[in-house]
Amino acid sequence: MRLRASSFSLGATLGLLLVACARAEQESTPALPQEPLAFWEQLQALCGNAYAGSVAESVPPDSAMLASTLQMHVRECSADTIRIPFHVGDNRSRTWVITRTATGLRLKHDHRHEDGTADSVTQYGGDTAVPGSASTQEFHADSVTGALIPAARTNIWTMELLPGVRFSYALRREGTERRFRANFDLAQPVAAPPPPWGAK
Repeated sequence: MRLRASSFSLGATLGLLLVACARAEQESTPALPQEPLAFWEQLQALCGNAYAGSVAESVPPDSAMLASTLQMHVRECSADTIRIPFHVGDNRSRTWVITRTATGLRLKHDHRHEDGTADSVTQYGGDTAVPGSASTQEFHADSVTGALIPAARTNIWTMELLPGVRFSYALRREGTERRFRANFDLAQPVAAPPPPWGAK
């Protein structure tokens, strides 16, 4: 009888711990406004898939990008982080990192060398300043970016997601002619590429 009571007590304790852990995880994940939440959920739905793309706009022309095969791979998804390696030909140095904040979404660019070490120019990006829409989010350069790359302090990155149709990654530099845009075909997933440099 004591053994049964002890087993019940242990089971109840484990149950309570699991509930507490689930609540803690929910509380640690910021609640998002409706528009960025819808965008986030649509991006999460692509997790595990890879897509081919091409440059749609580049001012000034980026010869490396224009001459290479582009691929994005929605490789890692958690409750508060989505990691999307962006491969340019055989160069696997770039990963877009999208995270949830208390007010919206944040985009960072994780750049690595082939040996996995961080590039000297990495972790630049910014936060959403307005709710945006379920299909489009804009990220305005933050102070870290301005200090790291002074010319990029007016950068605005845009991500556009039309489910089953297209994902676009774009950059514009306010006050200049600097523009870049790459489109990826969501209608045709491709084989997943090798891991990005520095991936565990």
